[in-house]
Amino acid sequence: MAKKSGSRIVVHVALAGNLLIAASKFVAAAYTGSSAMWSEGVHSLVDSVNELLLLYGIHRAKAPPDQTHPFGHGRELYFWSFIVALLVLAVGAGVSLFEGVMHLRAPTPITDPWISYVVLGISVVFEGGSWWMALREFRVRKGRLGYFEAFRQSKDPSTFTVLLEDSAALIGLLIAFAGILGAQVFDAPWLDGSASIGIAVILAISATLLARESKGLLIGEPAHPKVRESILAIAQGDAGVRKANDVLTMQMGPNQVVAALSAEFEDALTIPEVEACIGRIENAAREAHAEIIALFVKPQTAETWRERRKIRERNSDAS
Repeated sequence: MAKKSGSRIVVHVALAGNLLIAASKFVAAAYTGSSAMWSEGVHSLVDSVNELLLLYGIHRAKAPPDQTHPFGHGRELYFWSFIVALLVLAVGAGVSLFEGVMHLRAPTPITDPWISYVVLGISVVFEGGSWWMALREFRVRKGRLGYFEAFRQSKDPSTFTVLLEDSAALIGLLIAFAGILGAQVFDAPWLDGSASIGIAVILAISATLLARESKGLLIGEPAHPKVRESILAIAQGDAGVRKANDVLTMQMGPNQVVAALSAEFEDALTIPEVEACIGRIENAAREAHAEIIALFVKPQTAETWRERRKIRERNSDAS
């Protein structure tokens, strides 16, 4: 529950900051006529919508299993995370690119640029605070993994989505500042439009990364390797198991895992004894990993398991 709570806090903080920032950016854009500031306003508005979608996804992911979703609704969060990535790409990057191109075709001087500088400074403070909170939460979860490796292996998109969005926002603020300052110093309004295009590129890159990770989680990724290794060790350590062959896992949500164990039991065991052995393995696995919502155990000799694995590999290669 602490992890879920941490995710919600990070998203709520990002939402509150982005709403305030979006309003101030649009006001500054209206006063100054800055294309970069307008793009930044759209950027913050899109981020605000994204946070609302993530909060809805977190809420829906907690729904209990039912007849149509026997393993729960955990992947709702993955679906809405993918929608967030599409919004960043289509709306955020698209509008920024359009605004930048239009400003390049008909550049207009920026008036009262100091308003933009004040808003950009305030935005850096808010975005920086949200970014630091998301980074702190991400660092707690990543452990000893590198940042990119932890990003690739993360099963909770809410935190890394906010972290990536805030990182893109801070870079976008720097680009907007450079564009407005360049337009003022060099009397070159086209630099303001170029900054909007630069912001669009940053948004497109972040959206692509988010879409790639959300897609992998949505279509099905294995749980962290330590879950598989732990279940194998638990099964192999039981007196009734001759050989624990392998474990297949599937991540069904940020804190929901389904696993299937192939194991060869001792020949002398009766059916009730095999059932008792399976019960011990299930209980021990759930005690070690609370995220396991279902563990299926298939009695199977090592030879049969190897043959089935070869068939799966051939089918995978053929496809």
